[in-house]
Amino acid sequence: MHVKDKPMRLFHTVVVLGVAAFSAAHVDAAMEPGTLRCEYLTNPLAVDVARPRLSWTVASDVRGDAQTAYRIVAASAPELLAKDQGDLWDTGKVASDATAQIAYAGRALEPGAACYWKVRVWDAAGAESPWSAAAMWRAGRMGNGNWAAKWIDVPGEVAERRPASLFRKEAVIEKPIRSAMAYISALGVYELQINGQRVGEQILAPEWTDYHVRVQYQTYDVTGLLTRGENAFAATVGDGWYSGRIGLSNIVPNGPTWGHYGKNPKLLMQVEVEFEDGTRQQIVTDGSWTCSLEGPIRRNDTLDGEVQDGRKELPGWDKAGYDDTAWTAANASEIGEKPLLVAQCNEPIRVIEELKPIGLTEPKPGVFVYDLGQNMVGWCRFAHEAPAGTTATFRYGEALNDDGTLYTANLRGAPQTDAYTYRGGGAETFEPHFTYHGFRYVEVTGLPAKPAQDALLGRVFNSSSPEIGAFECSSELLNKLAHNILWTQRANMMSVPTDCPQRDERLGWMGDIQVYSQTAIFNMDMAGFFTKWLQDVRDNQAADGRFPDFAPHPFDYNARFSGVPAWGDAGVFVPWRVYENYGDTRLLETHFEAARRWVDYIHAANPDLIWSQGRNNDYNDWLNADTLKLENWPKSGGAVPPEVLATAFFARSTEYVSRMADVIGRKDDAATYGSLAKAIKAAFCREFVAADGRIKGDTQAGYALALNFEMLPEEMREKAVGHMLAGLVKYNGHISTGIQSTIRMMLELSRAGYDDVAYKLINNRTMPSWGYSIEQGSTTIWERWDGYVVGRGFQDPGMNSLNHWAIGAVGEWMYKTILGINAGAPGYKKIVIRPVPGGGLTYAKGHYDSIRGRIAVDWTLDGGAYALKVSIPANTTATVYVPAASAEQVQENGKPVADVAGIRSVESEKVGFVAFDVGSGEYAFAVKQ
Repeated sequence: MHVKDKPMRLFHTVVVLGVAAFSAAHVDAAMEPGTLRCEYLTNPLAVDVARPRLSWTVASDVRGDAQTAYRIVAASAPELLAKDQGDLWDTGKVASDATAQIAYAGRALEPGAACYWKVRVWDAAGAESPWSAAAMWRAGRMGNGNWAAKWIDVPGEVAERRPASLFRKEAVIEKPIRSAMAYISALGVYELQINGQRVGEQILAPEWTDYHVRVQYQTYDVTGLLTRGENAFAATVGDGWYSGRIGLSNIVPNGPTWGHYGKNPKLLMQVEVEFEDGTRQQIVTDGSWTCSLEGPIRRNDTLDGEVQDGRKELPGWDKAGYDDTAWTAANASEIGEKPLLVAQCNEPIRVIEELKPIGLTEPKPGVFVYDLGQNMVGWCRFAHEAPAGTTATFRYGEALNDDGTLYTANLRGAPQTDAYTYRGGGAETFEPHFTYHGFRYVEVTGLPAKPAQDALLGRVFNSSSPEIGAFECSSELLNKLAHNILWTQRANMMSVPTDCPQRDERLGWMGDIQVYSQTAIFNMDMAGFFTKWLQDVRDNQAADGRFPDFAPHPFDYNARFSGVPAWGDAGVFVPWRVYENYGDTRLLETHFEAARRWVDYIHAANPDLIWSQGRNNDYNDWLNADTLKLENWPKSGGAVPPEVLATAFFARSTEYVSRMADVIGRKDDAATYGSLAKAIKAAFCREFVAADGRIKGDTQAGYALALNFEMLPEEMREKAVGHMLAGLVKYNGHISTGIQSTIRMMLELSRAGYDDVAYKLINNRTMPSWGYSIEQGSTTIWERWDGYVVGRGFQDPGMNSLNHWAIGAVGEWMYKTILGINAGAPGYKKIVIRPVPGGGLTYAKGHYDSIRGRIAVDWTLDGGAYALKVSIPANTTATVYVPAASAEQVQENGKPVADVAGIRSVESEKVGFVAFDVGSGEYAFAVKQ
């Protein structure tokens, strides 16, 4: 296999508010509020929540500073806000340290109405801060009944796949415009132009949902695109997930191969124009629009690719004055009650980076292969000149064969092929619109001459959740691992958390994101993304309580692909993880009934509390070491018995349901499910655990799960750890775990004090290990430990993605153990900093931008001298662990910690470390030799 690597780059996101700042007379304070958001988004243009939640962070140069009160002012106009006139809401001074999850309690907003807001806070000394910069949000359409538009489509029977649909309308605007907002959706995927200009940066909007139940709409401020006089509205609508192919459809009995939600894409648009004189005008999709199938996009599919014919370009079709008399009147239909139109609550899919090729080869005559240097997801833009009628074909792949040609066997039934036919007469640029590919290499054929290396550009796109984490250390291997984890996460966030981005699957597999969710949160702000996707999960919960194996689920979730241990449990684990990281109680309230129904389903099928019935497809600890195809490698002994894994997940989900109930005030449910969780654990121990602590199957995975899920009484834990360590010896110091247990074993090794063993595992370079794939030049995480083996070649192409995030879940261990960043309370109100040096590292540094602000760690180990710098955000506290025999060995900024105000020595929960409670601020600890 021919793959290469490039140096790691670290990313972080700085949120900048685009609304002018306001100020008022105030008493100077060290504390300042910033990063104002509404429903996790910055200045969202449509929020379909009656009482949206507001949040901010506070910054202070004073150690131990805390917010003691806040005041929010919300106004209907910026001018009113500038005068501190909260005609919508004025909280007055509220004694509270809360900076997140604060529900708006002001005057109800009409659909489309804007709310401008700002906040000021009081610090620990009672000093008042300046006002924050202003932020805003707009109310969304707030229900299907508030739309005047109609769905439109191209009329006619759809017996086979059709070209992309084109729609256009011209409308006259006669008055000076104050503002104009466009609300747009599609059953399919769309792009909109107004007067020849593209609206927005979104790709593949409105994104994937269960279109039978709900569909998202996007909102754009188009004030600057409209003019007095004639205005042209032009939209192209492709098949997307609505009417295109969806992964695994080929194995569903008697199911369609395309058009799972419908076969004829539709468009919906409503533009609300407000004039300077206060009057309004609506421009909506209806039967007055015209449509055509005679545009340049002849075929489009998310799996197959896109075919364009440059000879069928329609110059000027998206501008006023175009002659569309030959077009057909669009078919219009009422919105109705379903699907429910909802404002997009997560960051959109958009281009986040562009990659230039690092190489161009010609392995066969006329076959040109570009190397982007990075396994990525998106498509290519290609600028080139060719004679009219020339068709260039672009095939995408993750790796090369030994002869330098493109390797595509692992794509299965996804061609990942684009094509462009030249119109001739000069340079032309090809770029798809309604597909996406997973690739590092692009093969171009059909050209009469070799193209230039710079003719092609890789366009990287994904759901653009802000990247808020950073990791760096002295090990190039671990830096590359962090790089690969991040790029794999980018690749698999495409509206839903996919398993892989390249083959004919690309589904929102719940078992993968369940185990990866904490790593995902460390790397990116996942709050909006998970809020959207967990609605997809609830929409596809079976009538009997089974959660789907993947969401959205287009294949009859009551009949198949649902109710599997660890996969269905994501419907409990992920919302709990969101609560742990963001303090989101509203999500728990919204999701609780679904989570409870899942546990009740398992309990009803298994009254003896051992999950032996109703496991359905039962993937168990997927891709454990028994699946490796290596010489002299054991073919059994890695897979945990499925009833052991299932019962452990049953207990953990039940325990989480109890905790959810407690948080949201359902005390009876908390007690009921708490008692049930204890009973399941007792049954687990009776059925599977011997007196010497040996767990049925005697696998690394079984011990890791039992320890991580707190299945064992305290007196059994040490015995189980011993057996887990023995399991590593059995495999010559290598992992035998699968995707559900690998990260849990790493975490439990560290919790038991065996960080040195965990470091050996993560630093391994021989199969199976993370290091092996890096040694082979991987730039993303592989699905299998042995995706490619030197001398053997690729694994079974039937399931061998080279861009799969499940075993990248080790990123959680890297953040929690190497950097030492841990939540001590929901939403990081309390922080635990516990970096553990080891593995030959001489330094590690990084940060995580929590919902309360940046947490940063920077430690060095030089000849035995240890130093640790930490940054704790204002309005939080932390317990900081330092590797030392006693507190007397530790200094802070050159002084003994005992002499530093605000640092208190506390009992350490980790052997070999001392612990200190601190307030917010910057600290520099050092251990005296």
